[in-house]
Amino acid sequence: MNPQGAFLFLLGFAIDMYILLLLTRFLLQLVRADFYNPLSQFVVKATNPVLMPLRKLVPGYGGMDVAALISVVVLVITKLVVFNILVFGSLRLGPLDLLLVSVREIARLLLNYLFWAIILRIILSWVSPDPRNPVTLVVGQITEPVMAPARKLLPAMGGLDLSPILILLAIQFIQILLGL
Repeated sequence: MNPQGAFLFLLGFAIDMYILLLLTRFLLQLVRADFYNPLSQFVVKATNPVLMPLRKLVPGYGGMDVAALISVVVLVITKLVVFNILVFGSLRLGPLDLLLVSVREIARLLLNYLFWAIILRIILSWVSPDPRNPVTLVVGQITEPVMAPARKLLPAMGGLDLSPILILLAIQFIQILLGL
């Protein structure tokens, strides 16, 4: 790997981590998670410098943190533009292509986020039986809106909850269907 490739890797990693923080902030507010939780407090403090000024221009709507969502879109578009210019020397995407690729990237990120949050929930249910653990609480609050309908379709059998398998299969199916 050349130095430019290493730089692009680090830049992409930093941007992706901040996008994940913004997605977490969006999801925490969407599911009305406990904001006194230490993990939630970390997410709030890490995202406030970007979101507080933007909230003056873009208020929330229907329990959704629109400012966080707009920040995610702007960061994804910025990442695509910067990487295109650094790799190809110019922007090779038109405005419509840029928008479509951005929407596709956000869908990919959100589906991967949910996939790994459910995997983490499964692992935590095995190794951390304490339901008051801050990570367990937040992961549970984020994944429960997706897990509850699956539990109705596939109830626990013999004390074993198989609904995560149904959700993980659905996520994989959607990713394959959309070519993510």
